[in-house]
Amino acid sequence: MLDIPSPVRVDVETLLAAQNHMGVCDAFAQYAPVGKPDAMTAPHFPKVAGIDSTVPPPAHTVAPASPTPAPPPSSSAAPGALIQDRLAGWVSDLTTLHELTERLARTATLDDALHEMLRAGAALVGARRGLLALEPADGLGPDTTVGLGLARSDLGHLETVPRAATSYGQILDRAEQSDKPEVHADLLSEDGLDPRHREVAVRLGYAASFALPLATTAAGRLGAVVWLYDEPAEPVERQRHLVGLYTRYATEHLARMLELERTRAKSRTIAEELLPSRLPRIADVQLAARHRTGPRGGGDWYDALPLPEGALGLAVGSITGSGASAVAAMGRLRASLRAYAVMEGEDPVAVLSDLELLLRLTEPARSATALFAYCEPALRKMVLAGAGHSPPLVIGERRTEFIETSLSAPLGMLACWEAPSVEFSPEPGETVLLYTDGLLHRTGDPMDRAFARLHAAAVGVPRTIRDDPGAIADHILHTVLPDGLDAADSNEDVVLLAARFE
Repeated sequence: MLDIPSPVRVDVETLLAAQNHMGVCDAFAQYAPVGKPDAMTAPHFPKVAGIDSTVPPPAHTVAPASPTPAPPPSSSAAPGALIQDRLAGWVSDLTTLHELTERLARTATLDDALHEMLRAGAALVGARRGLLALEPADGLGPDTTVGLGLARSDLGHLETVPRAATSYGQILDRAEQSDKPEVHADLLSEDGLDPRHREVAVRLGYAASFALPLATTAAGRLGAVVWLYDEPAEPVERQRHLVGLYTRYATEHLARMLELERTRAKSRTIAEELLPSRLPRIADVQLAARHRTGPRGGGDWYDALPLPEGALGLAVGSITGSGASAVAAMGRLRASLRAYAVMEGEDPVAVLSDLELLLRLTEPARSATALFAYCEPALRKMVLAGAGHSPPLVIGERRTEFIETSLSAPLGMLACWEAPSVEFSPEPGETVLLYTDGLLHRTGDPMDRAFARLHAAAVGVPRTIRDDPGAIADHILHTVLPDGLDAADSNEDVVLLAARFE
């Protein structure tokens, strides 16, 4: 046993003997870099617990000439101290990788994951800037390019460089999949460098690059990532080893996020296709609609359909659940309401009664809210009925108020649904706004405060836009849901249907 004057005692013989058995040293050896830590051109990486969430400045911008090898340890040096330093370096590297992968795993969207991977990789290789080109080999997309420390105009300049002349382009165009990096330690001194690439590199101020492919066994090629150095440089062996380990994990995570993003996009597309592609043109009334679908796809819907004798049917509704099954159920419910409206639209109570019976027989595990209005624009007359739905809002010069409808349970909640309808006559120039509860729920406020916020937004509609139902709907949407809440990912869909009567 060596007596090492250190907070940690190391039993050298026990440590060396343990290397022949499965244990902690095997884990260290698995992640140990090939070169010695002392051979790095950059200072030793701090533990990630001390790394700021933003990308730290690069450890170096110029790689010195061949690093001076460390002098051999003197005979007086304690063997235990050397082993202790090596173990400390390995533990620091493992801690760094663990923290960076934890931060990546906490990303909720594909875009967040792409930016987090760029930041973490830049910290590992000692670079300040970079870009990631996502281009799945299956051609299903999405294809995108994100940058780190590069403005949108900088990315535009890079796109003018011939693809085959860029390091990421060379990776993406490889005939065979390979994990070999593309290293350009002194880009501007290379013979045969594309003139446009040289011009852009000088303009943007980078002189070296290090690129890695992004690929998995299951998903194949996903894209390529490249980090840019301000001056001639390249990662040393230890940095390459660490960024290689991180990139392999990050690529698997990107593949999962990519599949999730594609599923969400399909759900949104299906939901949008099940809604009206355009609103009808009806005399004496102007129509506008706004729809925001949550990431999993929800069951909120709207409809506006011409009826016999110049009448118009307006409807909004929401079915319980989310995802593909809720979207499909929403499509069936909307199609059924259209059929009932054509047959007996002048009686909204009969329309909703038929819809309730159909829902109870075909979708017994679901419930739905709905509001249907039979409009005669020439007479400025509306007859409407609601089943557990929020009351419409009328917006005009002389009044801004909710149209009181009879209280009723949602469809599918009672053995037999029926509630009286109400008749309403809008004044010339007034707009009737139909909406779903998602508009209120996304505020995060209790319902009474959410209704008050909606009413205040309607009162505050500027006079200059009161003759445009689309502008009114946009104003209310952005006022009730400020700071991007109208576009943020949420489990709540939002539907607004505005009808302005002449």
